[in-house]
Amino acid sequence: MRSRAAFAPPYGKGMPALDPAVAEARLAVRTALSGVEATSVVVALSGGPDSLALAAATAFEAPKLGIDATAVIVDHALQPGSDAAASRAADQARALGLAARIVRVEVTAAGDGPEGAARSARYRALTGAAADLGAAAVLLGHTLDDQAETVLLGLARGAGATSLAGMAAVRRDEASGVLLVRPLLAVRRATTLTACAAAGLEPWHDPQNADPAFARVRVRELVLPVLERELGPGVAEALARTADQLREDTAAFDEMIDETIEDIVEHAEAGISVSVGALAANPPALRHRIIRHVVASEFGQSLTRTQTLEVARLVTDWAGQGPLDLPGCRARRVGARIEFTAAGPPS
Repeated sequence: MRSRAAFAPPYGKGMPALDPAVAEARLAVRTALSGVEATSVVVALSGGPDSLALAAATAFEAPKLGIDATAVIVDHALQPGSDAAASRAADQARALGLAARIVRVEVTAAGDGPEGAARSARYRALTGAAADLGAAAVLLGHTLDDQAETVLLGLARGAGATSLAGMAAVRRDEASGVLLVRPLLAVRRATTLTACAAAGLEPWHDPQNADPAFARVRVRELVLPVLERELGPGVAEALARTADQLREDTAAFDEMIDETIEDIVEHAEAGISVSVGALAANPPALRHRIIRHVVASEFGQSLTRTQTLEVARLVTDWAGQGPLDLPGCRARRVGARIEFTAAGPPS
């Protein structure tokens, strides 16, 4: 395992040229860090090739920008030997010149399944460590391939434009206020593997990343290769471009909702109400987004497409139908308003 000098540019005659994969990773990190107002950042490090390439590039670029960087390794304790893998990743970070911290978390069962529970625990640990260290941002190692897989999974689940928009390059975590930054979102996974190899870094390969029991693994190992073979190269890039375009659309809709929402909603007993006339006056796409926004912001719940359309029928196809039971709330039409109230305790 080489020191952080492995990612330093060579000097002098006869020295080999900097590997293009290393250069691409460094440029991506430099660009991301230059766009973040921070004197300290956290690098999420699992020891895998993506996060290891990210850590190495950050170790080289951050000092040049006057930014302190600390690698945070989250041990989920879900696999035998996870503590040893975490310790090895911390040693690699220190060899690269980064400070390192291991955070062990307890993953409890949750409604979004074991993967979702582990992800939630990991993000809480990372943002918590960032707050403790005074870091303004957490750097995450998601690549273009991860983005393409996210879009395909969202498409298969019929999750709507918000899900198909994938992961944002920069997003503020609402709970902590910490920025979540993904410098490698336009970099291919093959590039991170090559960057690690070029620098003499040996990444850890999580066995779960090859387990076909997980839908994401099946997309990675089976679905995307078939699409590339049958439709030609460039499918992953096209999916990532689709995510970019949908995020732009989502941002525009969100801005329109923010401008509209205060004028059409009123507080109601144990909930909130929305003007029927205002909803009816908007095109369906905006009407549906307003409905979902109201439920998400007031009750912290997400509506499916079917549930959203049923609420919309209270506006556009009112025939005296009764109240709708939704996640965490109930919707009903009361005169010229749609009233959303908190769901009562189960009988």
